[in-house]
Amino acid sequence: MEPVVGIIMGSDSDLNIMGEAAKQLKAFDIPFEIDICSAHRSPARASEYARTAAQRGLKCIIAGAGGAAHLAGVTAAETVLPVIGVPVDSSPLSGFDSLLATVQMPGGVPVGTMGVGKSGAVNAAIFAAQILATSDAALADRLAGYKRSLADKIRTKSAHVKATFSV
Repeated sequence: MEPVVGIIMGSDSDLNIMGEAAKQLKAFDIPFEIDICSAHRSPARASEYARTAAQRGLKCIIAGAGGAAHLAGVTAAETVLPVIGVPVDSSPLSGFDSLLATVQMPGGVPVGTMGVGKSGAVNAAIFAAQILATSDAALADRLAGYKRSLADKIRTKSAHVKATFSV
């Protein structure tokens, strides 16, 4: 199957975070591609990736970067596809700089911004799945099953806590 989601990151050091998005997309059986495109060290490459994404069949892009974290914004400026930003906690500021750089886009250049780090990458993949599920009933069913599994886990944990601490 051809990829429908692109995962890009500013550096291979971001892979430990962005790999979580890849794992979640695999769990939903969503085909994706993954690449490194630095907004600062390879701006032409990042621009080309974004400008050709729709032609390649992508439906959305997940962009993760740390530090100044311009990758998601640069990508959003070059495509009409939804861009989901994942701030990576790779600096002495623990990702706060990345969060601000990703979320503070000027009007007209939206980036859906997730939380910092691995949970943000997981949520980016789930959000991408939700976008795709608006036109894919089978994927919508898989997402509904996923949501049910989350609720089931909480019920199980709650029962354990109650059993452990009941008087």
